[in-house]
Amino acid sequence: MLSALLIMASIAVALGAVLGYAAIRFKVEGDPLVEKIDAILPQTQCGQCGYPGCKPYAQAIANGEADINQCPPGGEEGIRKLADLLGREFKPLSEEHGVEKPKSVAFIDEQRCIGCTLCIQACPVDAIVGAAKQMHTVVAPLCTGCELCIAPCPVDCITMEALPETVETWKWKYPVVDIRRAA
Repeated sequence: MLSALLIMASIAVALGAVLGYAAIRFKVEGDPLVEKIDAILPQTQCGQCGYPGCKPYAQAIANGEADINQCPPGGEEGIRKLADLLGREFKPLSEEHGVEKPKSVAFIDEQRCIGCTLCIQACPVDAIVGAAKQMHTVVAPLCTGCELCIAPCPVDCITMEALPETVETWKWKYPVVDIRRAA
């Protein structure tokens, strides 16, 4: 009995040592700056910034390949947070990437939907549900408002509806103070 316990304990110690070595040897380091930038971005995965999603855009900002003012869904508030984080000067939103819009959710007119599934394929966050040749609908809490489902719809049954401001969705606007120097 005692020998069986000793054998099991030695096996456990040996496996623990192997796992500890593997954890150190194969450790994957992430860039903490990229993670902080990505946390500020709105996670719409819309591609309006010129990158396929928020994480690649965050990597481009961290590497100095992209400017901080290319994200329309993040708006001026996001640009200010990025400028504060990176110690850069605030720049207004780049108009070539779009304009800031109120937060919105896709809405499918179910009477006009033909069930083509093109909107389902275009949605980067799987917020649209339905089947082929059946009506589709949007799961509102999952929708990021990226508008990627609008263009592929052949019958134009998808519209964007602005979210009403409630206690849960209201955000404090970034304070802007105009500082003037005394002459």
